[in-house]
Amino acid sequence: MKRFVSLTVNGRRYELAVAPNRTLLELLREDLGLTGTKHGCGEGDCGACAVLLDGTPVNSCLVLALEAEGREVTTIEGVARGSELDPLQQAFVEHGAVQCGYCTPGMILVGKAHLAARPRTTAGEVRRAISGNLCRCTGYQKIVEAILACGERPEEGGR
Repeated sequence: MKRFVSLTVNGRRYELAVAPNRTLLELLREDLGLTGTKHGCGEGDCGACAVLLDGTPVNSCLVLALEAEGREVTTIEGVARGSELDPLQQAFVEHGAVQCGYCTPGMILVGKAHLAARPRTTAGEVRRAISGNLCRCTGYQKIVEAILACGERPEEGGR
C-alpha cells in the first residue's frame, strides 16, 4: 500500500504516493525524471547515487523515499543556476576532473558538502571526503584539485 511523502527537491516541493520499499534514488530518477543521480551498484558502495539530504551527502540507493519526509534533497540538477555552472562544476571542467562523467554528479555533491563544512581544506581531507565515491577513469587527482580550487585560500603574505 502506497504512502504519501512530502519533500523538497532542488527547492521545489513535491507530494508523492510511494511504496514503502521505494528508494529515494527510484523516486528521483523514475518519479521526478532527475536522471543526473546515477544508479551504480544499488548497495551503497560506489557513491554514484549521492545526493544531499538536508545538506549531508547520502547514497540515495540506501535511503527509503519515506525517510525523506519533510526534508530537503539536492541533486546535481539543483546545483547550477540556470545555464550558469556552479563554481565547483566549473572547476571540474577547468581541471579536467570529468572523463566518462558517471561519478561526477555524486563527486560534485560530496565535494560541495565537504567545502560547506570545511572551506579551508587539504588534499588529504578532500580524499577522505570523497572516499565513498568510486571513479574508474580519473585516478582522483584532478577531482581533488578541482575541489581544492573552490576552497578558501589562506591569505598570502600574512595579510
